[in-house]
Amino acid sequence: MSLKNKTIVVTGGSRGLGLGLVEALVGHGAKVTVVARGTEALGAAAARLDVATITADVTDEAAAHRIVGDIRPDILVLNAGTTPHMDRLDRLTWTDFSVAWETDVKAGLYWIQAALKLPLKPGSRVLVGSSGAAVGGSQMSGSYAGAKRMLWFMTKYANGVSRDDRLGIRFQAIVPRMMIPGTGVGDTAASAYASAMGITPDAFVARFGAPMPPRAFGDRVVSVLEDPRFAHGVVFGLNGDDGVTVMEGADA
Repeated sequence: MSLKNKTIVVTGGSRGLGLGLVEALVGHGAKVTVVARGTEALGAAAARLDVATITADVTDEAAAHRIVGDIRPDILVLNAGTTPHMDRLDRLTWTDFSVAWETDVKAGLYWIQAALKLPLKPGSRVLVGSSGAAVGGSQMSGSYAGAKRMLWFMTKYANGVSRDDRLGIRFQAIVPRMMIPGTGVGDTAASAYASAMGITPDAFVARFGAPMPPRAFGDRVVSVLEDPRFAHGVVFGLNGDDGVTVMEGADA
C-alpha cells in the first residue's frame, strides 16, 4: 500500500511515539490529521509538519464517532495512551492501578467501535497501539500490561466482527518491544525500574539493544503499512535490532 495521498488519523500524535509516526507518514506523502488534548503541542505539530489537528479527549465516545465519521480515514492509528503510575503493587490505589484501563482500553473500545459501526470503507486499516509489556508483564505499572494485552485481544475481536459482517476492514496491533526514551511512558518507566535496580535510566534502556527513537518507530510502522509482507498479519513486534517481526499471523 502506497501512503501517497492516503487519509490518516493518528490519535496521540502530537508528541512521543505518535509524533515520530506522524513525521514518517507526512514524509511518505500522507494526508494526516492528529488528534490530541494539548493545544500547544498540536499547534507546534501543525506548524512544523503541515498536518490537520483536532483537539479532543480520546476517551470521549461522541468525539471518536464524530471524527471517524467526518474524516472517514483510509488508515486509523490508535496511538494515544496514558502514562501509568509507577510503584510496587502493594502501594497502588485502585485509581492509580486502573488508569490504563480507564484511558487506553476505553479509548480503544470507542474508536474501534466507531470504525466498525460507521463502517470505514473496505480495505481500510486500523492500527492499535499495544506494548511489549503485554507479553511479559510490567510489575511496577499497575494494570498497564493487562490493558495493553486487552487492546491486543480487542484487535483480534474486531477482525472477527469485520469478517462476520464482510466489512473488509483490517485491524492490526503494533507492539513496541522496548522502552523508548523521549516518550512519556518510556522515560517514566525507565526511571522507575532503573531506580529500583540501582542503575541509571540509560543503562536500563541499553538492555533492550539497539535504540528505536520515535522517528525510527514511525518508519517501522510505515513498513507495516507499505510492505506487502505485513498486509495480513495481526500483531507486529517492533524494536531497534530486528525492525518489524510478525508475532501473530492472519490465521492466529
